[in-house]
Amino acid sequence: MATGYFITGTDTDVGKTWATIALMRHLQNRGKSVVGMKPVAAGCAMQDGQLKNEDALLIQENASVPVDYDLINPYAYELPVSPHIAGVNNPADLAQLLVQFECLKKLADTVVVEGAGGWYSPLNEREANSDLAIALALPVILVVAIRLGCINHARLTYQAIVQSGVNCAGWIAMCTDSGMLSRGENIAAIKIAVDAPLLGVLPYRGIADFDFFSEQLKL
Repeated sequence: MATGYFITGTDTDVGKTWATIALMRHLQNRGKSVVGMKPVAAGCAMQDGQLKNEDALLIQENASVPVDYDLINPYAYELPVSPHIAGVNNPADLAQLLVQFECLKKLADTVVVEGAGGWYSPLNEREANSDLAIALALPVILVVAIRLGCINHARLTYQAIVQSGVNCAGWIAMCTDSGMLSRGENIAAIKIAVDAPLLGVLPYRGIADFDFFSEQLKL
């Protein structure tokens, strides 16, 4: 089993955090100690005197061991915009993120890293999430939001991951549209088009049920 995974998505707001927590719990249920990391987060609010992100707090809460917030989310930006814009005065430093990741590796068997936005979403003015994934050298798990247009988005993102030279460990179907027509047929089409295993289908839920989600995964 890999010592970590990098979670990316077909877009922003596709359910990456829910998939990340589900994966963390799935691995914990298999006897692994797990910590998570959300290196860069935009749309943060002040809590206890510092900017914090709700998704990063959820990742912190679900870790197997206590982890300082700053280690989980080194770059927390207030504005809910692309990190290269939100962090113009404090841009994410790729080398520093690698240092933080190495610290997390010492705390648990597995580190699950959630990227910001999609595969090519900017981290700063020069580098994208893809550059971070390549530098971390972790297997990538693609979260596909099952909604209108998902086949195209899944194929394009998977192609980009493969062209980047990293290993795609599989993909997760995140059902984000409760009223989507032909949901199963869309998932079946992606299974044919994407040459990586389907790790699980997470049914639509208005409120996250991470224990249920974790049971749907196969890794």
